[in-house]
Amino acid sequence: MKALVILSGGQDSTTCLFWALERYGTGNVYALGFDYNQRHNAELNFARDICADANVPFTVLSLPVISEITDNALTNQSIAVDEHKPTDTPPNTLVEGRNILFLTYAAIFAKSNDIRVLVTGVSESDFSGYPDCRDAFVKACNVSLNLGMDYPFIVETPLMWLDKAHVWQLADKLGVIEIIKNKTLTCYNGIVGDGCGTCPACHLRKKGYDEFLCMK
Repeated sequence: MKALVILSGGQDSTTCLFWALERYGTGNVYALGFDYNQRHNAELNFARDICADANVPFTVLSLPVISEITDNALTNQSIAVDEHKPTDTPPNTLVEGRNILFLTYAAIFAKSNDIRVLVTGVSESDFSGYPDCRDAFVKACNVSLNLGMDYPFIVETPLMWLDKAHVWQLADKLGVIEIIKNKTLTCYNGIVGDGCGTCPACHLRKKGYDEFLCMK
């Protein structure tokens, strides 16, 4: 069976890429990235390099419309990224509807290439207040895609119930922790590896890594 990984070039989606390679095998895994004018779109270059090294075909779709109809810190660089996640509202890095669009376009691409499995790195354990990272959303979207396209998609979410420490642990088990640590870009300010150290994505990544080291 063939699988399509929605790949940003960050920690979570790259871990999912290697999870898919182990599960479905080289030659059966494809990757799809999205350029939506995100402030850290250098991540796509890292995704491209990782795919080249892993011999995974990688396609990037341009979705600038997202930045035209939403206003947030990821697509509007005049808005500073919140250094700390608000407790009562989603963070200002929330891109409304992003995963709905990503899964929809991924499904179109997949059906056109005879691919049934879609893999996305969303997590309800570390979902940061993003409503479209929840398990209920993914399951509902899976049903909608199957009905709307009359095709038996399977949406896989290998990280859904893993916090960042356990995502690091999974990368370690897959034998790719050095790739994840040094060659992925999670930082909202576009700094590879350990990142800027101040944005929420960097805080979450470092906290998870420190907790992972304590688990070893």
